[in-house]
Amino acid sequence: MHSEMTVPGFETRLAKVQDVWRDNRCLKSSSIAQYLWWIRRFHRYCIAQALDGDDQLTQAGVHLFAQWYARQRQIDAEDICQQAKSALRAWALGLRTLGVRVPDWQPAKNRTPEPEPELQGFAEHLRQHRGNPEATIKKKLAHIRCFLAFIAARHRPLRHLKLTDIDAFLVDYSQRHARTTTADIGSSLRVYVRFLLVTGQVSADLAPSIITPVVRRYEQPLRALPWDDVRRILAAIDRSSPIGLRDYALLLLMSTYGLGAGEVIRLTLDDIDWQAATLRVVRPKTGVAFVLPLLPALAQALADYLKHGRPRRAPSRHVFLSMRAPHYPLSESSAIRHILIGHARKAGVTAAYLGSHVLRHTHACRQVEQEISPKVLSDILGHRSPESLSAYVRIATERLRQLPLPVPE
Repeated sequence: MHSEMTVPGFETRLAKVQDVWRDNRCLKSSSIAQYLWWIRRFHRYCIAQALDGDDQLTQAGVHLFAQWYARQRQIDAEDICQQAKSALRAWALGLRTLGVRVPDWQPAKNRTPEPEPELQGFAEHLRQHRGNPEATIKKKLAHIRCFLAFIAARHRPLRHLKLTDIDAFLVDYSQRHARTTTADIGSSLRVYVRFLLVTGQVSADLAPSIITPVVRRYEQPLRALPWDDVRRILAAIDRSSPIGLRDYALLLLMSTYGLGAGEVIRLTLDDIDWQAATLRVVRPKTGVAFVLPLLPALAQALADYLKHGRPRRAPSRHVFLSMRAPHYPLSESSAIRHILIGHARKAGVTAAYLGSHVLRHTHACRQVEQEISPKVLSDILGHRSPESLSAYVRIATERLRQLPLPVPE
């Protein structure tokens, strides 16, 4: 009853899934051996409990198995659960890649839930009348939720809203957040109280009287690296591994074109036109697409990664993926930041701040120093006006050294 051959084709499945793992370059031989150990025990468990092994391949189902196994062996369930989940999630991914219908590992979550009834009208106003992208709407709704919670604690009905309530909220907020963040939430409040006025929920226009910290545009120079440091970081990446091939192609793209994290993580295989030697990039906020020439060095880096690094049987057509099963696309700028910080540390490059936009600012600074056309640079960086380049002039120190002021006698 407990034989692995009880279910016909189990060993065949096992061999095919191992081929998927090897094709995806995601597991070492030692890890595969450990995973097989857990899969066989899970298989025996399902037979003993008269369960369908495929239906049990969910986070909840595997958790029940781990608890059962821990009770049988009288051992701690926490470590067992983590090991079993890693193995059986990889098993589920392999089966799905082979065309086997298995349930979702976790119940599907609505990543963009509908706002509360009292904020639905405001969200639609931002979308339809102000043309805000979804990311901006999400941020402004979060600001207003904080504000509504604050006035609810003061037992102030919205229809009786006073300017003193708004001032008290902003003072309280400023004590826990940066000046720029306080100014940003103040901007959201102005939009919100205008919406309340237009919809008849308040009788007075409080928006002009909302006072927030003054934040001058580009009052602090943008953070950038010397170009030699960028070259050191790229040279320090070990391109003998799949992860190294991915990281090199990703950081080379960002430093060469000045792309932001949001643009890089959205690239798909369909955006690369090998015959025309072009790369299609989509702005994350506006959805506007533009085309860049695929330079030879970048084409080679991408080709090396796609041939020898990227998982061959990944479930996504995004270019840059997590190298761990189930190989989801990189989805957050924080992932890019961790990649940059890791390789900068190996290269011995230190900086006060290494965020995902550092390479973008460094690229812009270098182009300014090389006297590239402001219009061309604005188009590449996605700025609406060439005047935005003034921020990069402030960090183009080599260029500024050529413009000395006369020394008074």
